[in-house]
Order: sequence, then C-alpha cells, then structure tokens
Amino acid sequence: MLPDILAAAFQQQFHYAPLVVRAPGRVNLIGEHTDYNQGFVLPAAIDKAIYFAVGLSGTSIIRLYSHDNQQLYTTEAGPVEPCTILWANYLLGVVAQFQQRGIAVPGFDCVFGGSIPMGAGLSSSAAVECGLAYALDALLHTNLDRMTLAHLAQKAEHEFALVQCGLMDQFASLFGQAGQVVRLDCRSLQYEYFPFDTRAAQVVLCNSGVKHSLASSEYNLRRQECEQGVAVLHRHYPHVQSLRDATLPQVQARWAELGDVVYRRCRYVVEENARVEAACQHLLAGDLRAFGREMYASHAGLRDDYQVSCRELDVLVAAAQQAPGVFGARMMGGGFGGCTINLVAPDQVDSFIAHQTAAYQQQLGLPLETYQTTIVSGVDTLELVALH
Repeated sequence: MLPDILAAAFQQQFHYAPLVVRAPGRVNLIGEHTDYNQGFVLPAAIDKAIYFAVGLSGTSIIRLYSHDNQQLYTTEAGPVEPCTILWANYLLGVVAQFQQRGIAVPGFDCVFGGSIPMGAGLSSSAAVECGLAYALDALLHTNLDRMTLAHLAQKAEHEFALVQCGLMDQFASLFGQAGQVVRLDCRSLQYEYFPFDTRAAQVVLCNSGVKHSLASSEYNLRRQECEQGVAVLHRHYPHVQSLRDATLPQVQARWAELGDVVYRRCRYVVEENARVEAACQHLLAGDLRAFGREMYASHAGLRDDYQVSCRELDVLVAAAQQAPGVFGARMMGGGFGGCTINLVAPDQVDSFIAHQTAAYQQQLGLPLETYQTTIVSGVDTLELVALH
C-alpha cells in the first residue's frame, strides 16, 4: 500500500516516525466554471488520493521529497519564497500561508506521493495543498477549522502556483463525506450534503489523455469575460454583483451590449447554476435519468457557449450517449482536455468501458484510460500497520 511505502521511505530517510495523512482528489458532478462566479458546485471526494508522511525534525530545514518524481527539495524554515521546481511550490505556498498568519513553521520533513493521475482534472494540486495544510495544522496544534484550511490552500495556489482557482477543489478535498455529494454555495460558503448511491450509479472517468496548451490562458480569459459581463449587467441592474445574481431574461435583454461572446459566457453560467439546483432535486427524488440530462446539458453549454471543450472530450461524451446503461456524461474541470465524468449502471460498467475504448480508438486513434471511483470522506490521518 502506498501510505505504508511512503511511511517506510520517510523512516529510512529521516529516522523517526511520521504522521501519515490522506488527501483525496475530487470529481465535480455538475457546476463547472461557476465557483469563481460565486455560484453553485456539486463535488465529491474520491478514492484517488495524495498521501503524506510528515514530521517535525527539530531542525531549521524543510525537506520535501516527491516520491513520484524521486526528487528532494530543501530550504531554510525562514520566510519561504516560490522556487523553480513546480511541485515544490504547491507545498511552499502552504508553508507561506501559515507564516502569513503569524504561525512559526519550524523545520519539518515531508515525503508525499499519490494515486491521482496527473493532468486528469481530478485536482491533484488541491489534494497536495490540503494534505500538507492538514498535517502542519495537526503537528503545530494550530486548531484551524477545515474552511480556514481550504482558504489557506486556495491562497497557496493563487500566490505560489499562480492559478486563480475558485475554492471548490480545496473544499471538496477537505469536506468530502463517504456516499455523499456536497453542494457548495461559493458566495456564502454554506454547504449541504446529498446522498449519492454508487450501487445505483457508478462514477466512471474517461481520461482523454490530452491537455491542450490553451487550458490555463483560456481559463483566466473566461474569468475576465465573466467580469466584463457583470460590469455591463450591473449598470442596468445594480444588485448584480456577480453572475450568480443575474437571471436569464436580464442577460438576454443585454445581448447587444454584451456582444455575442460575453453574452454566451454569461448565459452558460446562469443556466449552469440552475442546473446544479435542479440536479440536487433529482438526487433527492432518486431520479438518475433526470440528473443525467442535466449533465448532458452542462456539456453542451461548456462546448457551445463557454467554449472550453475540445474534440477529444466531445467524442467521449457523444460515445457515452450511445452506450447502454449510461445516465449522463459531461466534460469535467477547466476544459481543453482531462476527463469526462460518466454515471453508469454498475452492471454495465465493463461493457461501457469497452464501448468507450473502442469508440475513442476508432474515431481518434487514441488509447483510453478509465478510472472507476468511489465517493469517500475528506482529508484525514491514517493509522498504519506498525512500522518496523
């Protein structure tokens, strides 16, 4: 087991027993690109995770070891700065956030590695941030609540990884509950759990295997386009502070002034917020087919109005619509690659995977990686089998 391997590697390298932490990745069932528009999202923590072995060393040195990269990074425990090693910045950003709160972070050792496929859009970066934040909170006895840790991890990503992400990924990693999805209101930060029975529908991810270079620049551009839309709407409807406040008729009434592109971005976000609300009601009613229809509509909006899909994702969603036992499918995450999320009847999962693999190979000549996931609880510490 990976946690045992990491703990053993830690002991071998640093010669004392670590605290071991599991930080899950996440899926988002519906509510894409709504988080930074102060809207609604519906994520869940999944059984793909980043694991940490962490301990206070009693020195003035921070030693970070990436098991996946077989790479060691060391720095003084004083005020930390971003470095040229990408993976290290996610961890250093967390240390910096503790320091900015006036919390002295002494020397510590950290070995980490994961089962989250990189670049698949399952939020490995948020898991890295949340896992270390949770571990340091436990070791330093700072008693920060989970929402504070989520904000701290988000700021680490903003300031050290330079990605202006919303709060959803960090929130999902920390607040996940087994067998539940959680609707987060990204403005008030109120949240509510909804039961999700994986015996009725299995979450299967299809990894397009591509990550187009557009992803990060287009992500930041979408944020700007939404802000432009809000500025126009706010002039006519002063209560509109974010797209969360806008209605479809208001957006439609300002089409000419918004211009076609910004209009479509705004329309997508307003409609997607409504889809999250509807999807939660379908879950309560146990109506997975209706839930799936919201997912297909979400994908169409992301493809046509928000324009963050790509041919590979579209091929996968179109293929899923033809497969038996599929309730719904859509692209998930920032876009331009990564995974599609599919809800599949458990007895049809094997035939679904075979169907998707064949369709992807046939239409694009590409191999397909798939992951079956279960919905699990958020970041926690692990009790390990006694270490030798």
